[in-house]
Parts: sequence; structure tokens; C-alpha cells
Amino acid sequence: MQIKYTPQFQAKLEDIFAESDYVLRYEKGNFQAGYCLLKDTKIAIVNKYFTAEGKINCLIEILKSIELDASRLSEKNRSLYIELTQSQLQL
Repeated sequence: MQIKYTPQFQAKLEDIFAESDYVLRYEKGNFQAGYCLLKDTKIAIVNKYFTAEGKINCLIEILKSIELDASRLSEKNRSLYIELTQSQLQL
């Protein structure tokens, strides 16, 4: 899958989080990986000072590392989620 570093693609990734159990927040922080994942409370925090490219890369990493119930996602978001988690991404 070819990644597009655009605000529209970032919004699509944020929509996946909106339909899942996870809460996505953008905050300042000193995260080693650029994000912090609190699995017990299902909160994902991304560094708000990252560029759009950095935020998109973090969101994709988070989606690959967590388990989401794909049946709760809309058809469009489900296909994007499956494509992101099962394919090798081309940057």
C-alpha cells in the first residue's frame, strides 16, 4: 500500500480510532517512539508537535500494534484497517 502524507489520509486514520474503543489524543510529551499507548485504558497519545508525516507514521504503528474489533468499523474503515495491518507499507 502506498502511504499519502496528507491531512485527508491522517483524518482517515483518525476515523478508525473514532470508531474503535481507543481514544486518540494529541499532546505534548517526551515519548521515545513519538507516541504513548496505554493499553489498559485504551488511550493512544501522539506528540502534537510532530509533522503530519510523523503523526501518520505513529498512527500506523499504533494500529499495527493493537487489536481492534474490525466488525465495529464501517466498511470503508474496515478495508483500510485490514490493508494497513496485513500489508507491507511503501513509504
